Amino acid sequence: GLKIPQVAPQAELRSQLTALGQPLCYGFLKQVDPASAAKIHPNDQVRTLRSLEVFYVTGRPMSMQQGERPPSYPILQIGLDCLTPAAAGEVDPLMRRIEQRTVQMVERGFVEEVAGLVEKYGADLPLLDTLGYREMRQYLVGQSSLEEAITLTALHTRQFAKRQRTWFRADSSIHWFDTEDPELVEQVWGRVQQFLKAIAQSSHTSALPDRSQDEVPSAQ
Repeated sequence: GLKIPQVAPQAELRSQLTALGQPLCYGFLKQVDPASAAKIHPNDQVRTLRSLEVFYVTGRPMSMQQGERPPSYPILQIGLDCLTPAAAGEVDPLMRRIEQRTVQMVERGFVEEVAGLVEKYGADLPLLDTLGYREMRQYLVGQSSLEEAITLTALHTRQFAKRQRTWFRADSSIHWFDTEDPELVEQVWGRVQQFLKAIAQSSHTSALPDRSQDEVPSAQ
């Protein structure tokens, strides 16, 4: 029941990815398409390469391009909305978290990781055109300062997050909750309870015998 993106095999790209090794490729996939990575075993090279191939060719994660037929059983989809509009004079909450994460990546050796890839495979490695790696490569070749690279990474990540949000928002079956709401847990749990109650009532109704076809005894 999957809708597979129509992307032809890219022999040169696959060769470059294979040369990088599965651990590094899987790490790339977790960066650009965490939803697909969560469904793929870290040692599954075939699916990892295909997901990266689709992302590089189309510029969009495979997980955003696949569609599945609805299951035969009821499901509850919960969405956590991180794009809460900032109050006047306040920093965008999502932007703040993205900036913090970007700085943490740099502190943990992200620049050195990109530098190692450039040294080993060259600055034209296709995967260095992906989010985060592209900005750090620009810093390493002297096209920007480290501060500018961090700022651009955070900005482009936020833009990517907004595109993902737009795509998910098109699914009317998802129930969205504001992550900044202090009563988030209570609201989500309340929705789950409503969902479970509705299922229980539906199951009870379907279990009742159908009397609509029973014969009505005639008066003697």
